[in-house]
Amino acid sequence: MAAPAHPSRSLIVNMPVADVERSRAFFLKLGFGLDPRAGVEGSNALIVFGDEASVMLSSRESFAQYSKLPAGDPATHALALYSFTVGSRDEVDAVSATALAEGATEADGAEDFGFMYTRSFFDLDGHGWQIMWIDPAQTGTDEPTEAAA
Repeated sequence: MAAPAHPSRSLIVNMPVADVERSRAFFLKLGFGLDPRAGVEGSNALIVFGDEASVMLSSRESFAQYSKLPAGDPATHALALYSFTVGSRDEVDAVSATALAEGATEADGAEDFGFMYTRSFFDLDGHGWQIMWIDPAQTGTDEPTEAAA
């Protein structure tokens, strides 16, 4: 049996980007929020994905201060695949279309697994992102489960 999630914990992923302001604008156009209390203009911007998940966009110089290892190049190496859920199939398509219109490149076309619908793209720096909708009727609840996200 898995240990229960700790209710006071949240995930913050720190991600190096070439241009913090350009990446900040990109993620805001995808519908995410900005935490103005965190970050330094031009060096960092905290993008809020939900109540318990955020991404700190950091300049390469700022990221180097946090990391004890050199940052990899997401344009040539898969460092991670960042996934997030949305509320409907239509929203998967809308977020994907906005990302592509704002300069992202498509990684995969739409994939329909019946219980889950996804699209993937590479952001402005080459980081891989997957947008998912999980059918609540397939999970036995009215809402996607946290574990499925």
